[in-house]
Amino acid sequence: MLNYWWVTRPKRKLNSIPEVLASFANLSLNQEWEGQRDSHLAYESALEEAGLKRKGERRDQTGGGARTYKAWLVSLGLIFSQESTGKIKLTLAGEAIMNGDSPVEVLKDQILKYQFPSSFSVGRGVQVSDRFKVHPFWFLLKLLSDERVGYLTEDEIAKIVVTEAENESNKCFEAVVTHLIDYRSYGDKCLDEDFFEKYKSSKGEVNPEHPFSHLTDLANTLMNWLEYTQLAKREEGKIAILDDKRDETNRIISEPLKFVDRPEQHEYFQRKYGLDPKHKKDSRNLALTQTVTARMIDIQKIKQAFIALSLKRPIKRISTEVVDYIVSTTGVDGKLTEDILVECYPHGAIGGFMTEYFEMAFKGTEEAVQFEVATTELFKDVFGFNAIHLGQTGSKSAPDVLLLSDSDGYQAIIDNKAYSKYSISGDHHNRMVHNYIENVRNYSSFDVPIGFFTYIAGGFGNQIDRQIKSISAEAYVHGSAITVSNMIKLVEEQENKPRTHANIRDLFTVDRQIVLSDFMKI
Repeated sequence: MLNYWWVTRPKRKLNSIPEVLASFANLSLNQEWEGQRDSHLAYESALEEAGLKRKGERRDQTGGGARTYKAWLVSLGLIFSQESTGKIKLTLAGEAIMNGDSPVEVLKDQILKYQFPSSFSVGRGVQVSDRFKVHPFWFLLKLLSDERVGYLTEDEIAKIVVTEAENESNKCFEAVVTHLIDYRSYGDKCLDEDFFEKYKSSKGEVNPEHPFSHLTDLANTLMNWLEYTQLAKREEGKIAILDDKRDETNRIISEPLKFVDRPEQHEYFQRKYGLDPKHKKDSRNLALTQTVTARMIDIQKIKQAFIALSLKRPIKRISTEVVDYIVSTTGVDGKLTEDILVECYPHGAIGGFMTEYFEMAFKGTEEAVQFEVATTELFKDVFGFNAIHLGQTGSKSAPDVLLLSDSDGYQAIIDNKAYSKYSISGDHHNRMVHNYIENVRNYSSFDVPIGFFTYIAGGFGNQIDRQIKSISAEAYVHGSAITVSNMIKLVEEQENKPRTHANIRDLFTVDRQIVLSDFMKI
């Protein structure tokens, strides 16, 4: 039995979950799983072909790798085995991802609700100690929100949090905070003498060279999952709440989460845990067995291919290009492909790509060009601008992205900065004022005024408002700065609350950093 938190991790990040789920649904939905070795091997091969699992000679032919990925989906409340038939079904959360809902929003909800005990944690081969009754990621957010803690390192999570945070009482929370503070002063000296005996690995062994590795590997995965929620980010080995997500985080931790009961009853637990954000109850009647037809198989292939594509590029609508790509990928009839895509994804699926876009905003120069290209595509496909990517030239005389609004007769300047705390230096101030704004004719052929300038970054320094005002006052053009989190929120809102180019200009001309309350005014 494991005497610390545990999450399974065939992959340490959750970015590939939608594709893993789609591959699983394509082969195993409405099929029996237990004892079906051929199905397990087929799923393993499908994961390898899709690039989701590393290819290589398998030590055995039992499909163990496939079962690990299947357990991953179970642990996150996306699938379950129907008690009456033994067949695999999607939870409502799993259905939501397959239907094109934002995987970030669905999985964020599942991560925050993740609990010990669960159907997964009490299951055979896992068996997390029954002393734990806690929502681990809620607890981590509460620690990060406490000013005495502020951040967490991998070592702190590994050696203290996952071993000691066994419930959500104030007494337990304060004990963990106190031990964290002590650890920052005294290091491993403040750990129990019998630490390795109490918190040994599942194999019962201690790696003499890296004795904490089983716990630090776990901590690294927990940090990755928490980052996926887009509430926190790791920098220089420390994970902390993003500045523009503090209000949201405070709302999340303001009330304890309810525990799903009866973890020993797999179907009951999974259907309650696996509720997506749009539902409060799973009232589906799954008693009727469905005969799997060739058409149903083709539909799953179409969905699988579409989800894989939607994670790599923003898809606002089902175009001829998208249909042609899915047809070429799946070999399914073009008419059926178009009908299914239009029926299942009438508004495309922007949310899947937002995971990638969020990460681009924190990678410095590593993915700077990709960040610029993605921004160009979003303003073009989602907001309907004539958007031109100029950043690939590497020239300091042109901005990263130039926008043109034909409907409202203005152009706009976007500068992407893939940093978590971007500040406008003197050089960057001059570049915006003199190169981009004053000399706009050097790179733009549009004969319309500049409606606004804006910076998009992972986050901004404390002086960003003053710096934006300074540029605006000198250049006589209004501007702004917007975090990638709020940019994602704007993109997601566009489907339900479309904003015109005039609205966009009003929002981006506040002469300071754009905050969520600005969205309400426009």
